[in-house]
Amino acid sequence: MKVLVLNGSPRKNGVIEKVLRKITDGTDCDFVDVHQLNFDWCHGCMACRSKGNCILEKDDAHVIAEKIKDADVVVIGSPCYWANMSGKLKMLFDRIVYAMMSESKRGIPVPLNKGKKCIIATACTTPYPFNLLAKQSSGVVREIREITKYAGFKCIGVIQKAGTKKSRELTKREIARCNRLNRKLKKIEFQRNIK
Repeated sequence: MKVLVLNGSPRKNGVIEKVLRKITDGTDCDFVDVHQLNFDWCHGCMACRSKGNCILEKDDAHVIAEKIKDADVVVIGSPCYWANMSGKLKMLFDRIVYAMMSESKRGIPVPLNKGKKCIIATACTTPYPFNLLAKQSSGVVREIREITKYAGFKCIGVIQKAGTKKSRELTKREIARCNRLNRKLKKIEFQRNIK
């Protein structure tokens, strides 16, 4: 089983990285720090829709697109920036749309990743329950879910860490949630290995 981790946080050893490492502990995964990648932004030429590939000069976005195609599970983490994912993660998703979905002749999205799974993790400074009421961390989840849903991924779990301004450590409850998601990953891996 191939697990791809997209860490959308610029902070080394930050809350998002801690959560992602806990979720994927003991699994064979490809851990990618999105902020370390070097790629150009999407120019909106729409050529990838007809060609099935980005026509910009080869860069790290092309590499991640191939990793998405090969992955069985994608674990995506991002801090909350104005109720959305980090800008660099959004730029990456804009660039790799051709690896996520295509279009029918009538322009209807056609998912390219049916049968694959995803997990979403986010963190924000807004304390609980205002992170949900003000749609901060829940906004990040909503946006990533939208992308992964149209790509065909089934979301098998979400974790939202609130109040990171006050505490950057994971609570017992958050650790338990990460452990449950880790068990889900290992169960998928086990099921794939016995087939």
